[in-house]
Amino acid sequence: MPGLQDSSFAKSVIYLCEHSERGALGLVINKPSDINLKVLFDKVELPLDRDDLVNAPVFQGGPVQTERGFVLHEPIFAEADKPNDSVYASTMTIPGGLEMTTSKDVLEAMSSGSGPRRVLVSLGYSAWGQGQLESELVENSWLTVCADMAVIFETPVEQRYDKALLLLGLQAWMLTTEAGHA
Repeated sequence: MPGLQDSSFAKSVIYLCEHSERGALGLVINKPSDINLKVLFDKVELPLDRDDLVNAPVFQGGPVQTERGFVLHEPIFAEADKPNDSVYASTMTIPGGLEMTTSKDVLEAMSSGSGPRRVLVSLGYSAWGQGQLESELVENSWLTVCADMAVIFETPVEQRYDKALLLLGLQAWMLTTEAGHA
């Protein structure tokens, strides 16, 4: 919402990966960092043999553990008859059809030209403690919408905020910093 002025979150679109009684974890999907995947792969000393990814941005996933990488991707399963077993270590299956992997093996697969086709790589993540996100929702700090894979993987970065709002039938000019509670 417009009233959220924290520079880490102002006009952010966050894909919520986990939400439980312990808190929530998500990745900002519309704030690219100043490096692309080619630079990141060079830093971790891996080649990048995927022309489709060379210029893809690395995102600022949030203010927590900004030195740690997170790969949001479509699932690739170890075996067709085991749809809940990812081929990568340290992978979280996210309700709604995506996975988030924090292990280097997904980068190694991508470097060799394989790996998941649709990916979003971020450094850092966003986190909320127990009840914190719920409190921020009550305070009108966030709008929520069901995830749309087209917004995550197909929409140009600079249009993701507006596209996410359109999923609610809204445009940025319709939002106000004022909140009312009956």
